[in-house]
Amino acid sequence: MKRKHQRLFLGLAALAAIGGASGLALSALKDQAAFFYTPSDLATKNPPVGKAVRLGGMVETGSLKRLPDGITVSFVVADKDAKVPVRFTGVAPDLFKEGSGVVAEGSFTADGGFVADNLLAKHDERYMPPEIADKMPSTDTLVK
Repeated sequence: MKRKHQRLFLGLAALAAIGGASGLALSALKDQAAFFYTPSDLATKNPPVGKAVRLGGMVETGSLKRLPDGITVSFVVADKDAKVPVRFTGVAPDLFKEGSGVVAEGSFTADGGFVADNLLAKHDERYMPPEIADKMPSTDTLVK
């Protein structure tokens, strides 16, 4: 085999390897994108029960309840049109409070609730991406 053909063969093999690795990475990430559901999204999209997803919205004022075990909290995540009950066991972030934004990582239950494994508290509601801002109420409407 000539040296010229060897280089061509190696170049094509490298391109095929890069293409294959890219294809595998994209197929692995297609279900794990950083999207999250809002409570009103649940009317049109039905995430499977038990699948790990993110739920984002505002913690409804008056809904935060701490259970007697000291580490479990239940609350309601709301947007303009819908509400979802959430239960979390663990240490909540310092910024987590009623009337603030939250993204809960966990899974939906068969009864329509959400069991969170992790809570991400938003520290500032002044900026939201435009596609999300339409679905979220202002903090003035949740804090009474």
